[in-house]
Amino acid sequence: MPRSDDIEIRDIRPDDAGETLTLQRAAFVQEALIYDSVQMPPLTQSLDELRAELVGNLGCVAVDHGRLVGAVRAQADGELLLIGRLAIAPDRQGEGLGSRLLEAVEERGRASGCRESELFTGSLSEANLRLYERCGYRETTRVKEDDGIEQVFLRKPLS
Repeated sequence: MPRSDDIEIRDIRPDDAGETLTLQRAAFVQEALIYDSVQMPPLTQSLDELRAELVGNLGCVAVDHGRLVGAVRAQADGELLLIGRLAIAPDRQGEGLGSRLLEAVEERGRASGCRESELFTGSLSEANLRLYERCGYRETTRVKEDDGIEQVFLRKPLS
């Protein structure tokens, strides 16, 4: 297993779009299996859409010797940091990269004046929910979708 100090955590950039999309699709295959659907935004997003999303994004990537192994996106909405699309390469899951990326993006949010962060995941995504709770996030709301699945929203103070 690679040492965590070999991983570079840096800001996400528009020129990361291609690698980020490949990583995102690989990481979200497991979610597609859980929900029995490939019609989810992380799997249907186009390269052009992602490239545009990365302009001015507060997200971060994890790079291991030139290979992008993790990514997360974030946008400031006033004092609220909206975090989305945390994706870790399937062969690198369980190494703590998700926690490190969340910590890095939360720091970027603080530096941008955010006082709280919010993210969401599906109610069947138990591993995601465990990760977010370990990182200090607490459930605030559940929104039922048309398919009966709930979106679970979680928040964390950044102060």
